[in-house]
Amino acid sequence: MWVVVTVVFGVVSAATYVTLIASRLDRLSSRLAGAYSTLDAQSIRRAAATLSLEDKAVGIAAARAAARAVIATSLDERLEVENDLTRTLRTVVRCSDTDATRAVVDASRGLALARQVYNGLVQDAHRTRRGWLTRAFRAMRREQVPRYFDIEDPVLE
Repeated sequence: MWVVVTVVFGVVSAATYVTLIASRLDRLSSRLAGAYSTLDAQSIRRAAATLSLEDKAVGIAAARAAARAVIATSLDERLEVENDLTRTLRTVVRCSDTDATRAVVDASRGLALARQVYNGLVQDAHRTRRGWLTRAFRAMRREQVPRYFDIEDPVLE
């Protein structure tokens, strides 16, 4: 009798654990999708703030061209143009101190925070995918492997 109770307890415990892992994977996938959308929105917000800068600022033409390139590309292809925009904005921000420049700096901080959250979730997804239980049940096989959003630090202070 004790053997049957022990086996049933073991099966119930294993099923509960697998259910908890599956629930965690679903939450992680939805959080990743939300963070991806936020990252895209913050990137577009910074580009739009760049387009609103005055013509008097040094390097504004290059910054506006980089901002238009950011808006024109999808987030998956945006790494290099984001780096170009960050480099040009550093020059613009150094030479100008207006309300529009402060808006660009605030948008850059938002992008930095969104990138940090997204990359943290990507790290969690990679760690979870490496788990033996996830691989054994092929729990994340329908999900794409998320990529890190590796750009230069967009903070412009």
